[in-house]
Amino acid sequence: MSEATIYELSSPKRTGFQFKDADVPPTKIPENLLRKELPFPEVSEVDVIRHFTRLSQLNYAIDIGFYPLGSCTMKYNPRINEEIARLVGFAMTHPLQPIETVQGNLAIMVQLQEWLKEISGFAGITLQPAAGAHGEFVGGLIMRAYHQSRHDTKRTKILVPDSAHGTNPATSSMSGFEVVNLPSDERGNVDLDKLKEICDDSVAGLMLTNPNTLGLFEEHLLEVISIVHEHGGLVYGDGANLNALLGIVKPGDLGFDIMHFNLHKTFSTPHGGGGPGSGPVGVAAPLVDFLPAPVIGIVEEGDEELPPLYGFITPPHSIGRIKAFYGHFGVMVRAITYIAMHGCDGLRKIAEHAVLNANYLKHLIEDAYTVPYDRRCMHEFVAEGFWDDVPDIHALDIAKRLMDYGVHPPTNYFPLIVKEALMIEPTETESKQSIEHFADALNTIAQEAHNNAELLHSAPHNTPIGRLDEVKAAKELVLCCWIRPED
Repeated sequence: MSEATIYELSSPKRTGFQFKDADVPPTKIPENLLRKELPFPEVSEVDVIRHFTRLSQLNYAIDIGFYPLGSCTMKYNPRINEEIARLVGFAMTHPLQPIETVQGNLAIMVQLQEWLKEISGFAGITLQPAAGAHGEFVGGLIMRAYHQSRHDTKRTKILVPDSAHGTNPATSSMSGFEVVNLPSDERGNVDLDKLKEICDDSVAGLMLTNPNTLGLFEEHLLEVISIVHEHGGLVYGDGANLNALLGIVKPGDLGFDIMHFNLHKTFSTPHGGGGPGSGPVGVAAPLVDFLPAPVIGIVEEGDEELPPLYGFITPPHSIGRIKAFYGHFGVMVRAITYIAMHGCDGLRKIAEHAVLNANYLKHLIEDAYTVPYDRRCMHEFVAEGFWDDVPDIHALDIAKRLMDYGVHPPTNYFPLIVKEALMIEPTETESKQSIEHFADALNTIAQEAHNNAELLHSAPHNTPIGRLDEVKAAKELVLCCWIRPED
């Protein structure tokens, strides 16, 4: 059966749901709020169930197969996380309840703050930010507030390496700073000579992704941080790639002043498709007073008979509230469950296995693909998705052909400093067999590119929908999908 829309399945007088009689007196609705007709589809219950079940079977998901999206850390999400997050005491509470009735929830948040401090080496944590880019924005506001508190208003620039995470320039600009690009050297590190040249007393800070988006650990990291600090700037660490560092090194101990965590990446909450997310921010001791309000903490100490009372604390120089209520609590529950299940040794193994898997995969394909920086990678690596002897093949062709082999394509065309980039992150949750299957597919596609390029140009062939005209889709936008059948 071809996939019809729910409107095309509509037939007059079919009903799939019946409302119960109201248990409260009806209220007359103002005439100006009433519509003469509401053209919902008329379908039976079985039509609705079958329609949406068929649609769900067309989706690709981490529960179905390998998801090597570089920089996204699409790891498997343990089901115990979901079980804990659905406990009634977590799922059915509301942030407007009296504080005495949500002490357990607040205790969870305080414990998560303490564990994130221990993992990162920072002195203070806010759980408010809704996602990673939101955390970056918070970091930018904290930088600005810190310098303004010192009457250091000449600091108007943020340095952003060309190997940084893609949202760094935008969030720096939104925070009110001028963005200054910082190039990479021939080994994929921050160019130290250029950094020394442009770093002066107008620099508010540096946004540094480490490991960077090439999957490489900055070889001169301590010197980079020292240069920025010597000129009075702050160093922001993009925590999107924390998966490579867990239990091995603490960013705060390295000299980072601010960093966001992606709970939905490193700590295993399902993500993609716009959410959910959570981007807590950690700060060094001099910046704790600038954290967004409120911070969750102990407002009354306990004793032998009574436990402590948890509540809301406003730091003295807070940048203010940056999120409705107190953050995405369900994501926090999943994260603390994940951390508790792994423990200290388990967190370190996450990073070790993520790095091992990425290097093994890189080894399996490097005879067929060019990896431009000949170094041991961390949790991900970037390959070039083209060959000089078949110039009409592009990274997009490789990505589309991968779908025919039953695996999700990696991130394409990022970072921009690698031509036709394929950014690949296997994560620690993938088995040796699944990594080898993915490598076999990539190596086979490399052979096809040289022997039968049309297979790639016309791919995918085995999916419900074939190659889309992406240029047309971008130019002829369909911005509203709620359309009457007769329209």
